[in-house]
Amino acid sequence: MSLYELAILGDATTAERTRITQTIAEMVADFGLKIGDDVLIHDASSVASRDLRAAFAAAYFGGDPTKDVKEVQTLVGASLPIIPSVGPTGSFVADIPAMLQSSNGLRRRADDPAMTELAAALLEIIGLLRKQRRVFVSYRRTESRAAAIQLHDTLTGRGFDVFLDTHDIRPGEPFQEVLFHRLCDSDVVIMLDTPTYFESKWTVRELGRARAKEIHILRVVWPGHTPSRFTALAETVYLDSAHLSGPEGPIVSTAIDNIVVGVERLRSKSIASRYLSITGRLRADVERIGATVSGIGSHRAVSIVLEDKRQVWAYPIVGIPTAELLNDVAEKAKRADYKDVPILVYDHVGVSTAWSDHLKWLDDNIAIVRAIKSAEASWVLAAWEHKS
Repeated sequence: MSLYELAILGDATTAERTRITQTIAEMVADFGLKIGDDVLIHDASSVASRDLRAAFAAAYFGGDPTKDVKEVQTLVGASLPIIPSVGPTGSFVADIPAMLQSSNGLRRRADDPAMTELAAALLEIIGLLRKQRRVFVSYRRTESRAAAIQLHDTLTGRGFDVFLDTHDIRPGEPFQEVLFHRLCDSDVVIMLDTPTYFESKWTVRELGRARAKEIHILRVVWPGHTPSRFTALAETVYLDSAHLSGPEGPIVSTAIDNIVVGVERLRSKSIASRYLSITGRLRADVERIGATVSGIGSHRAVSIVLEDKRQVWAYPIVGIPTAELLNDVAEKAKRADYKDVPILVYDHVGVSTAWSDHLKWLDDNIAIVRAIKSAEASWVLAAWEHKS
């Protein structure tokens, strides 16, 4: 049985369908999933046979707005999500059916031939990628301030929530605590690797803690600079002198576009790696107390059978829990008809004191879902009681 199902509808060419399918296959493979087994991709002829229990999303390729209208109408009537999409020069008004024009569309970009952005949007809808698109820019103000500000503005315009220390810490807030809290909630770190990057203890700490949290790093290497061996495992974009408008930036548009696409692709790998790490630790912890992991359900829920044969469902999450995430887990568990209270499992390391207090308050006052630290999973589950 598939856990996730997608549909490619509308006026997609054979080449476009092949390419988006390949990109989706590469991204779900990061989570150990396979197209055809765990993830099905429908066209207009098969979408009616989709499994109603599976998480679902569709993309509609604009062109001839009469294509697959009957299938689109059925999906819209069932309140299922469809992303209207047009090419770089397409028109949402002329190329998309009227019934989809109230939905926010996605314009495919010439600098993203693999359609990574569209694939990521589909995976966000079905819950493989989180909807919070967070990036942390690590840099030295004395060497790359202009480029850092440019990346902040460009990525923000492309739908990312970007952390830049000069923009995102309010006066009076504890600087380092807020900075590391936001780092822990990021999907990707962009490291502007300039000649004196490692001469600052603050940037060294940012990089080290990103690696400790298993956050993937996109290293942007300055012209003429020999990268440090400490970043050998990072994805790398090399700049030459023609890519910079000045010593500190900004970066020319073609190189900026490559960085943005690199962030989009690396984000999937980073989230998958962190999710699998939390899941692996959770499995080891439950086995330590005589419980077992019996399988993975929809929306990446982990089925745990306790020693007394009771079944509970845990949702490992990447990043920092919010009330919205708790509600999302509760709704997913309700739709799946899970009997016991669902568990949200998260990594608490690096979470600010104020946010930890907030999470404790939420857990004390919300009865329909529990939030537990991954480091305390075995301790909590060994004395598990239904929260009423």
